[in-house]
Amino acid sequence: MFSPTRDEARRFLAHAWARGRAGEPLTALERKVVEIVALHPEYHALLEDAARHLDRDYAPEAGATNPFLHLSLHLAIAEQLAIDQPPGIRAEYERLCAARGDAHDALHDVLECLGEVLWQAQRAGSGPDAALYLALLRSMPEGGFAGGGKPRGEG
Repeated sequence: MFSPTRDEARRFLAHAWARGRAGEPLTALERKVVEIVALHPEYHALLEDAARHLDRDYAPEAGATNPFLHLSLHLAIAEQLAIDQPPGIRAEYERLCAARGDAHDALHDVLECLGEVLWQAQRAGSGPDAALYLALLRSMPEGGFAGGGKPRGEG
């Protein structure tokens, strides 16, 4: 299994965005990255000057949102939805889409739940808990959680 370093993952996001903007042929994964980045104009300039930002740490304690983490979580969720893994995630996402009336807002709801599951797994020194993930999604209020959609660790 491929396990990129933090810098490799960051470079991949920036490279895919640059290739997409240049109209170059893209892999399926690069196309998905371009779609995700297109939803986040607030990150375009950062990705277009990624070399300056590759080494930057985004401390959640300082209220910093990590754009690379945010985009990577979006990418993970896109893959999960494509294969409905864990089983039931696609139905919960569709429920949130219908309730929110906005697919991107619903994705941020899912992202918040995934962030919580990853944070819990990191604290416990275990793998992500699929049952907890689905439980969090099922308990997600129809209008999303008040106070934003940033998972723990994202700031």
